[in-house]
Amino acid sequence: MKILIVNGPNLNLLGKREPEIYGTDSFETFLTDLRARFPDMDLTYFQSNVEGEIINVLQQAEGVYNGIVLNAGAYTHTSVAIGDTIKAIDVPVIEVHISHIARRESFRQISHISAHCIGNVSGFGLGSYILGLEALRDSSENRFFPHKK
Repeated sequence: MKILIVNGPNLNLLGKREPEIYGTDSFETFLTDLRARFPDMDLTYFQSNVEGEIINVLQQAEGVYNGIVLNAGAYTHTSVAIGDTIKAIDVPVIEVHISHIARRESFRQISHISAHCIGNVSGFGLGSYILGLEALRDSSENRFFPHKK
């Protein structure tokens, strides 16, 4: 199973940025742990602070990946374009967030991507990615999720 993990703006600063919210581990360190935990998945990682680059990589995922785990960062709350891209592609997407966005500032409680994803996970720290990957695996096996989009 080929999975694309996409992180948006400022997630390259994990481990440095607001450790009380986002923790002290870099995503690259965590990615090593993810690959060990999910040896049956071929995990590709992409991070960008640029909205258009995220849109391009999502569009290019169709026909290549079986699923996408997306943490769009602040673009979650502002990017209709990323939401439109998710809606347009035929690849299941799980929205993830490290923090519990429903407990954050009111503008962070709005998601322009959720409606186009097969599900979302937030508030479990980096564990949100683990739950997202497990959901994609279960979805692909139709174990718990009979729908794709």
